[in-house]
Amino acid sequence: MTNYNIVSLGEILWDILPAQELPGGAPLNVAYHLHKQSQRVVLVSRIGNDNHGQRLLDIMQQRGLATDLIQRDNRYDTGKVYARMDEQLDMQYDIVYPVAWDHISWDDALEEMLRNDDLQYLVYGSLLARNAISRNTLEKALQSRATKVLDINLRAPYYTKETLEWLLFSCDLLKLNIGELELISSWYGSYATPEDRIQALSERFNIATIVVTLGSKGCMGYIQGQFYYHEGQPVKVADTIGSGDAFLAGFLTAQIRGYTPDYSLAYANALGALIASKPGGCPDYHPQEITDMIQKKAYISTGQ
Repeated sequence: MTNYNIVSLGEILWDILPAQELPGGAPLNVAYHLHKQSQRVVLVSRIGNDNHGQRLLDIMQQRGLATDLIQRDNRYDTGKVYARMDEQLDMQYDIVYPVAWDHISWDDALEEMLRNDDLQYLVYGSLLARNAISRNTLEKALQSRATKVLDINLRAPYYTKETLEWLLFSCDLLKLNIGELELISSWYGSYATPEDRIQALSERFNIATIVVTLGSKGCMGYIQGQFYYHEGQPVKVADTIGSGDAFLAGFLTAQIRGYTPDYSLAYANALGALIASKPGGCPDYHPQEITDMIQKKAYISTGQ
């Protein structure tokens, strides 16, 4: 078995848009972008024994993604999400339940993978906890020594305060958007600024690194007690599917490469914007486009 350095655990599915069907699911999107940045990532999920599942498998293999730990389900169909973009350019989702990825099982292959000494990050999201079987697998996976990366994806009605608190206590690195930050922090008090909200979560759940996407306004990060900020990249938005997932993949890649916290956020910010400028969560692109965007942004900002 390959010595992977990142495990992306959770849902893979089809995003059903008004005009087309696109492969998706946050763990798949994150894995795709990590792979594009030359990371040794493996995706852990479950698909149905159906046409949609086989097509997903084919696409993953065509794109070079490891499919060693993709399970097959004879009872439940491959996941689907009906997606549309609202007037604010935010995506709205209708997530089918139950489906195959709700039943990701714990097995020897997954256990062996998580014991791998080369493993640096375990990436997972809140949707994985909506069903008991996948939640049980996540609970066992969280015993890994890898850095735990929680990518909050609040999709009503598939979360509760109790479940989210368990997930927050489990993580070392938290990624969320500004709306999710405002909602979760409001459970614990009233705060004047996003910085106050972030610090409250960091202290309450002992999370050293929190990164927040701000849509067209860019991003901010709280890393080892210090705040960092980056303005939005000027792009024409095709759709925002997977842009947050790309952001996370960019941030992890930058951290693995030893970039500074500030540049790590710049890299993540640029990758998220690049993906928003293209249709779907897993479009083709060259990594050089990311650094080109960063350099162009710096050029514009300094007026040189």
